[in-house]
Formats: sequence, C-alpha cells, structure tokens
Amino acid sequence: MAIAKAERLMNLALCLLGTRRPLSKRELRGSIEAYLEAGSDDSFNRMFERDKDDLRELGLVIETVESLDGDIGYLARRDSNRLPPITLDAEEAAALGLAAKVWQQARLAGAASGALQKLRAAGMPETEDAYEAHHSALEPRIPVHESAFEPLMLACRDRRPVVFDYRKANSAHPEQRHVEPWALECWRGHWYLAGYDRGRGAERVFRLSRITGKVRSRAGSFTVPVPDVVTVRETVESWAGETATRSALIRLRSGCGYPLRSRATAVRELGGGWDELEIPYGHGLDAWLVEFGPDVVVLEPADLRADVVDRLRAVAKG
Repeated sequence: MAIAKAERLMNLALCLLGTRRPLSKRELRGSIEAYLEAGSDDSFNRMFERDKDDLRELGLVIETVESLDGDIGYLARRDSNRLPPITLDAEEAAALGLAAKVWQQARLAGAASGALQKLRAAGMPETEDAYEAHHSALEPRIPVHESAFEPLMLACRDRRPVVFDYRKANSAHPEQRHVEPWALECWRGHWYLAGYDRGRGAERVFRLSRITGKVRSRAGSFTVPVPDVVTVRETVESWAGETATRSALIRLRSGCGYPLRSRATAVRELGGGWDELEIPYGHGLDAWLVEFGPDVVVLEPADLRADVVDRLRAVAKG
C-alpha cells in the first residue's frame, strides 16, 4: 500500500474512532487534508467510498447513521472496534526484540524502542535471556549512513518532489536531479531510491551513497502517478548483472573486490598479487567494475572491456 494512502486511511480511522456523534462527509472532508486536496466533489466521493470500503475490509466496524433530517453520518464506536488483549509468549517477544534492533542508525530507532517499552509495560515477557541464548549470533542491521536517507524517507511519505546533486559511476562531477520520490529499499548493504526523474522524463533508481550535498524539498505535487508496485530491487539487480546472460573473465587484485569474489563461479590464483575470476553477468556490470578502479582488469569479452575503458576515460577527463 502506498504511504500516502495508508496515512489517509489512518486519518479517516482516527476521525471515526474519535468522534462521539456521526460525522457527515462534509465534516470528514474538512478534517482530513488529503480530502481537501481531492479537487472536485466527485473525486472526493469516489476516494471516500474506496477508503471506507478498505477500512471495513481491514476489520474496522463503521456504522452509517441517518439523522431525523435525513443526513447521513459515519462513526466507528470504540466498543465495537476494541482489540483483544495482546498476549505474547517468550518466542514472539524475542522476535519483536530482534526486529526492534534493526533500526539503530535512523529516525525509526526511537519509535521501535518506544513501542517495545509500551509492550513491556503492558505485560510483554522480558526476553533478554532468551534473546541472548537464541539470537546472540544474529545481530540484524539496516545500515543508514547516508545523510540523504531521512529527508528522502520523509519526502516519500509526504509525496514531496526533491532536488539533489547526483554523481553517476562513470562521471567525475555530480549533476542536479529533480525527482518525485516513490520508495526506498536496501539491497546488499546499500540504499536505493526509486522515483520519477523529471529531467529524464522516466523512472530512475538512485544509489544514496552517490547523492552529494543536501536533499532539498520543492513545493508542488507529483506530475505522474505513483505505481502500485515499485520494483527497486529488481531494477538494481538487473543493473548489477544479477540477471545473468553472459560470462566475464577478469583479473582482480588479491585481497580486493570481495563482492565480485562472492559472485564468481571460478577463481584461479595467477601469482604476483592477482587472481582470475569468472563472473556471470547481465546489463550494467561495466558500471560496477569501474567502482573497483585499478584493482580490476577485464580480460573478456572484448565489448565489456571496451565499455569499462570508456567509462574510466570519461572519469579521467572529468
């Protein structure tokens, strides 16, 4: 579910749960920002009916009440929507504790910690001993070292266009990008942003570590609809050669390029501080190999070697 829609549904649910009397469509529209921005009455009515149906599918009991004047109002009584008490066994509590340890370098760390404290105050079992006993070797992390992560996360949530300077792998200098951000995803220890690049007029994926300077928000709304499914990982996998269609032979300096070594189907020591690797690859391997600089030499195929040389020359000229 898109973040904007989830936030809209949450706001509607809070309004319906928080009222002591039925609220009309007009009152709900005036209370929820997304409805105010809906445009025409027809657009609002369609959006409201879809949201109401979605909340009912999620289990919220919404009553439709007709007043003596014939006006229709809506509310969700708390006694009809009260959740049963939360009971967790030691294994479930340990799983929650493990999940909360993931976000330790980003803004969500405080929220995860606060949620655990509330659950423990409500009687969740203390799981430190169980956690240490069963999960001491497993320390999950989602690394968030890039300063661009938090402003982009908020921009994705709020559907705000952004501007940032971005340096491609084969470019020595960054270029300014105007982007409508859709989604963030972590893949193999790196964060990527998917969105609509206004300058290129197409969907693009950006690696956060290549964003230089500050991410700046821009006024206005998105110019293209956000896809229901944003395939960040699939796009990055394709660019990184995960969808292998060919095989490359490279020389790699000993003790370097461990991501390449993990992909190799064969490794042979050449001596003199070099190894020979055979790597299956698809589109985009040339851009990845350039990142390893002088530690990599492409032996074959010839077209891949030429692409890498061209990229290195472009960097050298810059």
